[in-house]
Amino acid sequence: MILHRDDDPSQRPVLLETSSFHEVTEIIAGPTETPLTTTWILLLMLSGSLMLLMAGLFGYLFWEGTGIWGINMPVAWGWDIVNFVWWIGIGHAGTLISAILFLFRQKWRTAINRFSEAMTIFAVMCAGVFPAFHVGRVWVVYYIFPLPNQMGAWPNARSPLFWDVFAISTYFTVSLLFWYMGLIPDLATMRDRARGTRRFVLSIFAIGWRGAARHWQNYERAYLILAAISTPLVLSVHSIVSFDFAASKVPGWHTTIFPPYFVAGAVFSGFAMVANLLIIAREVFGFKKVVLMHHLENMNKFMLLTGSLVGYAYAMELFIAWYSGNLYERFAFYNRALGEFWWSYWWMVSCNVLAPQLFWFKAIRRNLWAVFVICIFINIGMWFERFVIVITLHADFLPSSWGYYRPSWVDVFTFVGTFGLFFTFFLLFLKFLPQLAIAEVKGAMPEADPHHLPSAGHSAGGAHH
Repeated sequence: MILHRDDDPSQRPVLLETSSFHEVTEIIAGPTETPLTTTWILLLMLSGSLMLLMAGLFGYLFWEGTGIWGINMPVAWGWDIVNFVWWIGIGHAGTLISAILFLFRQKWRTAINRFSEAMTIFAVMCAGVFPAFHVGRVWVVYYIFPLPNQMGAWPNARSPLFWDVFAISTYFTVSLLFWYMGLIPDLATMRDRARGTRRFVLSIFAIGWRGAARHWQNYERAYLILAAISTPLVLSVHSIVSFDFAASKVPGWHTTIFPPYFVAGAVFSGFAMVANLLIIAREVFGFKKVVLMHHLENMNKFMLLTGSLVGYAYAMELFIAWYSGNLYERFAFYNRALGEFWWSYWWMVSCNVLAPQLFWFKAIRRNLWAVFVICIFINIGMWFERFVIVITLHADFLPSSWGYYRPSWVDVFTFVGTFGLFFTFFLLFLKFLPQLAIAEVKGAMPEADPHHLPSAGHSAGGAHH
């Protein structure tokens, strides 16, 4: 297919190697209509087993208490908070791709937004389990809600930990609504292609969509409102998570750079995870005509930008620690780089600052193997960033209490279990729902323009199938 540029020269080129609306529907809806494969069943059994392992370990934690974790004093926040912040960060790319790029009318988002939205929802689910159990006494977890307890005491509304409850629950709710809203036209398309029980189930979730002009009018208005609501959430949620650290007096934490620095890092790791999963799905499900290198290259440019912002934040932290003249602040960063956990700091710098700089080269940005490996290193690096921030508390104000942090086997396998939770839901999504937005992809095609004239080799009937 000939690549086209809209009449408006300010628009970016829309790259889709499809010849008709019908072909788009077949490419995207096809994987949901094929019988279950042995590979998919085995992968679901594996991820389900890991999810059950996580549930069993949380039950063990409920019975024994947080002493089975590797936490100690002064490292009262261990792997659970590290993993919580890491999973929340991964969930940021979906809302940015969906909401912010939608408001800026970036048409290249249409091929990847559904995929990233699903990843966001499942990542937030994985993140949410950690603070729920980190409280220790899970049976009184209702203390975090704005309700007076039996002693007449209210939660401390000035605590960022209290804000987390509202930030994460709001983010998850709005992301879920935004995802479902975009699914409605596609669920109706799948309903019309289905038979029997499948058709009945899809008709329930399609809520009577017929594609009428009034339906589209209400849909586009609701989608725009949800995008406008979601946009500030991209910036606010991880800023609030960063306040868990910045609102303390701990040297190396008490800094105003944390909110933008955390947001940039969250988008950075989120795009990396989307790219990893999307590259696999593109090859396995045959989306090469819809998800092109153009889309992946744009994501790589975002990673280059946010990775550079993260590197700038690291440099500013070191400079301010030196420039402030505060001995405690200086020691905190000296200890990160040269102390007992020096290896984690340099893993963080290598993966987050050096690795994404390879995206300056177009040959790297368009090489799937290189992109896949770099994105894996980015996610490893972002995990180490959280590790460095949390675990370097092992050397606090009292040298007599200094120690070394080691995660217990429960910490390690609980983290592994969250991948089971993530991939269980993700595999179900891949199989039973359209992975890409059928209606939005069609809207980005030249044939969607009512003034479009079919080019040579394209019949008008084929273009408007």
